[in-house]
Amino acid sequence: MEFSSYEEFWPYYVAMHSRAATRWVHLAGTLTGLALTAYGLARGRTRYLAALPLIGYGTAWPAHFLIEGNNPATFAHPGWSLRGDAQMIRMMLAGRDAELDAIAQKWLAGNR
Repeated sequence: MEFSSYEEFWPYYVAMHSRAATRWVHLAGTLTGLALTAYGLARGRTRYLAALPLIGYGTAWPAHFLIEGNNPATFAHPGWSLRGDAQMIRMMLAGRDAELDAIAQKWLAGNR
């Protein structure tokens, strides 16, 4: 799919994460990758910088195939997907997972 702006892309991104399990796998992988990266930086071990993409994507991408049954949006829209992941995780940490579910269901209902 083609999008002319991030705002147009956002509901699609959320719809590609329509199941709560997918969103929570993303959150766990991203936060684990961030924690290991921060640990490595604090210890002066730059090789730990690889933890964020390896663990983040290494947990998120299989969730798309195994839980959602779709391809990660990152494949076609890497920049916007990274931004979407950050926005989605911020909303989840703020207790707004139900709002994400509503965005996903609305997009899916109008685009199947």
